[in-house]
Amino acid sequence: MKVYISGISGTAMGALALFIKQAGFEVSGSDMRPGAITPALKKAGIDVFIGEQDGSFLQKKFDAGEVEWFLYTSALRDDHKELVLAKKLGLKISKRDEMINLVLRETGMKMVGVAGTHGKSTTTAMIIWACLKLGVPISWLEGTTLGFAPAGNFDKKSRFLIYEADEFDRNFLHFHPWLAVITVVDYDHKEIYPTKENYDEAFEQFRRQSENVVENVSSENLFSLAGLVRKKDAALALEAVKKIQAEVGIENSEEKIIDVLNQFPGAGRRFERVGENVYSDYAHLPEEIKATMDIAKEEIERLGLKGLVVLYEPLQNRRQYNIRDQYGDCFLEAAKLFWLPSFLLREEPGQRVIPPAELIEYMDNKEIAEPAEMNNELVEKVKKYQEEGYLILLMSGGDADVWLRKSFGRDA
Repeated sequence: MKVYISGISGTAMGALALFIKQAGFEVSGSDMRPGAITPALKKAGIDVFIGEQDGSFLQKKFDAGEVEWFLYTSALRDDHKELVLAKKLGLKISKRDEMINLVLRETGMKMVGVAGTHGKSTTTAMIIWACLKLGVPISWLEGTTLGFAPAGNFDKKSRFLIYEADEFDRNFLHFHPWLAVITVVDYDHKEIYPTKENYDEAFEQFRRQSENVVENVSSENLFSLAGLVRKKDAALALEAVKKIQAEVGIENSEEKIIDVLNQFPGAGRRFERVGENVYSDYAHLPEEIKATMDIAKEEIERLGLKGLVVLYEPLQNRRQYNIRDQYGDCFLEAAKLFWLPSFLLREEPGQRVIPPAELIEYMDNKEIAEPAEMNNELVEKVKKYQEEGYLILLMSGGDADVWLRKSFGRDA
């Protein structure tokens, strides 16, 4: 099967590209801009076009007989030129769930689906890390990059697919996992779930259609990882790994699994160290921000640093209308905050974009904050704090992570 992926540089779709390439599919695709996973795609021999998705690359691949199935990210609008062309060409068209379910049926693998509003990427990564270290054959699809492994991997010897099951666009409801691992359920994606009741019911449905469920465990006191949230993620991972091991007949003691999890190196953009006392995190919701601030506080104490400087890039303008009044006590531990413009994605046409200065007004300690742009002036300001012994933390749901790595990364 010859597959074309539109939005291939997004981490979730890029992970899928790596996964199905290893499973024997021919894969190509396009994206408007490169992502953190793009180098891995090219290294795997996947033909990736970066630039305006006007349909010309898709047409070229189709004319060469290299496209049968058009897979697309949920970020694509109905009038996207590639999607419109795919329909015109009569290609098979779907989102990622249909492809994943096909591989599950053909291989007989069982899904371990990790879901939740917060913590699902880290918990998924912890399960992957532990299984690899403990010699448990697995395949996986992660929603972020991993420093210790590719974001997507297919192992023909594996009996399990570890999958970060995203609730956006109701993706996770297309699966019936052997094991559901549920982290923190808050309330998000109001454009998909108009009420909290709708959101909670979706998770309840996910529980019902899963054979086994792990959630609400309380063994986080067994872990030495920084931050209570990370400890709770590790406790969930511990229970999941124990169940996976029992199913395949591999025996490692609970103590051994805990030891491995305590060595977890982190996942991409989940309090990831990218430079000297410089960290990047995907937090973009109030509860996520507070949890990440707690981790940063412990790291500052551990390293003996002076304090915390935050750069914050909100994800989606439309979301800011729903959460702006929740920013009050989010940044109380910071000595300084640079508030970047919101990363725009799947926005409401014609909706006014809320500027940083206006969002800052919702903070309880707004005196520490200032609007900022990703430019040389900001680099110089942040470097000064870095030199004075502050921990620098970017919290971003957008592409500020790329700018941070170029400006402060190990190779900067």
